[in-house]
Amino acid sequence: MRRWAIDLRPLRVPAYRRLWLGNAIAMFGFQMTAVAVPVEMYALTRDSFWVGLLGVASFVPLLVFGLWAGAVADSRDRRRVLLAGSVLLWASVLGLLAQALLGVGSPGLLLALVVVHSIAFAISSPARSAALPRLLPPDLLPAATTLNFTTFTAASVVGPLGAGVVFAAFGTDTGLPIAYALDAVLFLGLVVATLRLPAMPPAPAADGEPTRGGLAGVLDGLRYLSTTPILLLSFAVDLVAMIMAMPRALFPEIAEGRFGGGAAVGWLYSAMAIGAMLGGLTSGWIGRLRRQGLALILAVFGWGVAVALAGLAHHLWLMVVLLAVAGVADLVSAVVRQSMLLVYAPDRMRGRLQGVNTVVVAGGPRLGDLRAGAMATGFGGAGVAWVGGGLAAVVLTGLLAVAFPALRRYRRTDPGDPSPSPPGP
Repeated sequence: MRRWAIDLRPLRVPAYRRLWLGNAIAMFGFQMTAVAVPVEMYALTRDSFWVGLLGVASFVPLLVFGLWAGAVADSRDRRRVLLAGSVLLWASVLGLLAQALLGVGSPGLLLALVVVHSIAFAISSPARSAALPRLLPPDLLPAATTLNFTTFTAASVVGPLGAGVVFAAFGTDTGLPIAYALDAVLFLGLVVATLRLPAMPPAPAADGEPTRGGLAGVLDGLRYLSTTPILLLSFAVDLVAMIMAMPRALFPEIAEGRFGGGAAVGWLYSAMAIGAMLGGLTSGWIGRLRRQGLALILAVFGWGVAVALAGLAHHLWLMVVLLAVAGVADLVSAVVRQSMLLVYAPDRMRGRLQGVNTVVVAGGPRLGDLRAGAMATGFGGAGVAWVGGGLAAVVLTGLLAVAFPALRRYRRTDPGDPSPSPPGP
């Protein structure tokens, strides 16, 4: 059982435990807002295309500020960067709460607040991820990555289900401010945890010069990334999976059209997280994977197939089960990819590469929202957009695996191994 159960050893490290606990508390409220915003947008517009536009409002700031914040995280104290981003994130939630309480009812204002929310997330995320190797020894990084992702998915179960219960009990008009208020209160846990972290000043560059921030630092990171095809391919595979097969922009329409609305939307938003959480609780085997590149490819295959089958389901329980299977595949993909990145990159580059990772991981699903919403409006409805996207992800991932064999040949290296896995094809 110990070989299969989730590895909790990182929680023995006090600094990591504080960050994990604060982040876990904040994530429950964060996930309620993640449901409340698209529900509010659909209630205002009755159009999945507007829900998809939320993806654009999130992605553009992620693209710009995620790369910049990664360079800042390498050239400034990561604790201070994380704290600044967290405070701004909290302020954006207060803005969402205020417009809901006042009944403004403006899709444009909702998009603007999502932009601010995304900027704050882009600032804080690279610093939070890049801090892990400063808090933990290398052999615990896969376990910490799995623990973080499992905690996130647990919040992604309880948060959306809680939002569904709130909307079912109070309706949309009253439920929206309740959801935003809970997020604002719970997010204080992360702010407090960040204040108690140790200082994490930047590591010097290889030549002894200070690590550069700003545009020069971003360009340094991109130049380094261009020399590591393995990392480039891992990002490409994740983008394919999220852009082509992420169906969440369709959840409000499907929940209302197929299942009569109510709590169904909460179940759909939480289904993938249910699977990922269950997978995480039995994830001891993931840290022992040696052929990480092949595992990543197979996980994305499983994701695409499960999403496509879910789009064909007309029973809520079946759709939830299939989306949960997709969530298990997403867990494996995320843990393997993040472990590769944390181990592969030197500390002086981790902030910038985590900035790229933020753009990919958070930006990919938002582009997927736009793809799904636009395809549902222009090409035959939500069902076609859902199923077609899942199948496209499978085909494109297969083409990448065949065209670039370096990724499927990549093997994890441990301290003491005689030679590392080659970075190039």
